[in-house]
Amino acid sequence: MPRYCAFFASMNVGGNRLKMTDLRDALEREELEDVETVVASGNVLFSFDERPSEGLSEMLAWIVRDRFGFDTFAAVRNADEIRAAFENNPFFGNGEDRLVHTLFLDAPADPAKFAAMLAAYEGRGPERIALGEGELYVDYVECVGPSRLTGAFLERRLERRSTARNMTSLRRIYEKMT
Repeated sequence: MPRYCAFFASMNVGGNRLKMTDLRDALEREELEDVETVVASGNVLFSFDERPSEGLSEMLAWIVRDRFGFDTFAAVRNADEIRAAFENNPFFGNGEDRLVHTLFLDAPADPAKFAAMLAAYEGRGPERIALGEGELYVDYVECVGPSRLTGAFLERRLERRSTARNMTSLRRIYEKMT
């Protein structure tokens, strides 16, 4: 059975508190197998019959909304896609792993909206930003917390939902999957 990781957005931040044991139990009731959480920020490893990632994303978001009452987005990736999320990140290897992030988008970003977002952010901070296929790559350079390049800014400008993970987390998850 194929193995996946679901990267949930807005979990255990901004009031959307959820115990990972409760999430794991809910997903196991929906016939996901070998469910394992990795840290408390909404990373869930699981096995499931072959199915397009988009369908899994919708199913997982529905489970959280139905069982726990909050809206989320789940980016679902297999091990090869997770490896690509750090290997294709142009800042991986030339920035601090904890500051270099891959933001998984709910769909590919429009290049024109990405260019407009870059123009709107020009001069606001030291971050380096690049567009991938269904990802956005960011090197926060100095610090993530006080950065003005927030998820809300990116989502509003790109008109895409996203969830971010740093290189340390992605490599740790990839190693658990392989």
